[in-house]
Amino acid sequence: MMRRFFTITLPLLMLTMAPLAMAQDDAGTKTVETQSYARMFLWSDDVIGLLIIWLLLLLSALSIGYAFNLTMRYRRSTILPDETKTQLESLLAEKKYREAIDFANADDSYLGKLCAAALNEAANGFSAMERAIEESGDAETSRILRPIEYLNVLGNIAPMMGLFGTVYGMILAFQQLVASSGQPNPADLAAGISTALVTTFWGLIVAIPALASYALVRNKIDALTSEGLLMAEELITPFKPGAKRASGSSSSSSAAASSSSASRPQPQPQA
Repeated sequence: MMRRFFTITLPLLMLTMAPLAMAQDDAGTKTVETQSYARMFLWSDDVIGLLIIWLLLLLSALSIGYAFNLTMRYRRSTILPDETKTQLESLLAEKKYREAIDFANADDSYLGKLCAAALNEAANGFSAMERAIEESGDAETSRILRPIEYLNVLGNIAPMMGLFGTVYGMILAFQQLVASSGQPNPADLAAGISTALVTTFWGLIVAIPALASYALVRNKIDALTSEGLLMAEELITPFKPGAKRASGSSSSSSAAASSSSASRPQPQPQA
């Protein structure tokens, strides 16, 4: 998992650092446009401003890589595997309850954990099984949602870090204004204002993908876990007392119908 995470994150980080490592042109000199672009967004003459910019740049690459990792981790095939549902349906239909309990206990998926909690309460009745599904579903959903909270935290902290850089840059600009007795060199003011705006820019670059990914992944998890609850309740339907009575009455009706048809006198063919 960590190998996949760094495989995704490091190329993104290298792409963001690419403008600083642009190769020289045919004449052996950097192009002015590339140099000014890199200096505008990736550089600051102030050390603190430079640290804030590159910290936000690193967080941006990490948040994108982490969001992709969560998207790949929380898929339908891992939360609600079809093979788990099929196997449990087959075992329960064949009344192999011990094998079904062992299979559910060994399954690490969300559906497997819900069914394991329900089947382990089978001796206490159907109501206990339903309650076990609800309690296990709440616990497992909280466990699944916990890792994606990092995206929410990152999305809320990044703009604050950008705002910190904004305030710091404006302080630098006003200090230059005071030091020059109200007649500063525009270039001196531009340095502080540039730091203020660039840090805000990178704060938003971090926050927007992080919060968007958080909302998408959370909605996906909510939909899958809700479907998993319904699926688990459907799997334990054979344990419902009403279902057993209905099955028994249906078989009794079939037997009565067959016996009455057998005892009914058959018409004799006419000569």
